[in-house]
Amino acid sequence: MRIAALSDIHGNLPALDAMLADIARRGADCIVNLGDIVSGPLWPRETLDRLLPLELPTIAGNHERQLLGEPAALAPSDAHARQALRPAQLDWLRALPALLRLDDVLLCHGTPGSDVDYLLDDIAGAELRAAEAATVAARLAHPLAADASLVLCGHSHTPRATRLADGRLACNPGSVGLPAFATSRPVPHRAQAGSPEARYALLERRDGQWRAQLLSVPYRYEAAAMQAGRLGRPDWVHALRHGRMP
Repeated sequence: MRIAALSDIHGNLPALDAMLADIARRGADCIVNLGDIVSGPLWPRETLDRLLPLELPTIAGNHERQLLGEPAALAPSDAHARQALRPAQLDWLRALPALLRLDDVLLCHGTPGSDVDYLLDDIAGAELRAAEAATVAARLAHPLAADASLVLCGHSHTPRATRLADGRLACNPGSVGLPAFATSRPVPHRAQAGSPEARYALLERRDGQWRAQLLSVPYRYEAAAMQAGRLGRPDWVHALRHGRMP
């Protein structure tokens, strides 16, 4: 069984297309989508036009929840996606589950208990660092995670794979469409991949254990940066071009 895991597309259609082409070249039995699909100053409607026919196992991220909230209270990235999507696309987002089990694989966006907490990362000063395996295990104290041999998560946009003491594997594939961001929640900090490529992971079970391959794919990131610039988002322009925040 070979699973391609993708997360945090954020409406970046050129990155998504490059990643799907790379998956087709390498081969996968299943592609799963871990949420934060369309929020951002890019191509939300076109991204769902590309994804929906594929019928991928998909969960909601925090931005799916947020953009479906009260329109007047939306942050700019969520507001852009909300106004661009068709009613049927919004209905599809509303129907997404927060968690999904596929045999012994659990899909979550942040942790099993929260779509805004990090599973594999700790905040150290203003940056993210890898969490200890024991900390990850404590964050997986959830009924759906107890017997899952593989947990796939997103949210931090940071590719990581952590093997727990009991042999379980937790993996974050990184972000398809946004390699860096800054946030004030829960305290001010940044996530920075350091380069502009699209990222995903291939998971394969060998010798009774899941193993992860963290991959990066070049794509036409300048097209995405220019789109963000046209919509007045210099923070996204810098992140898309450099994989770092200004």
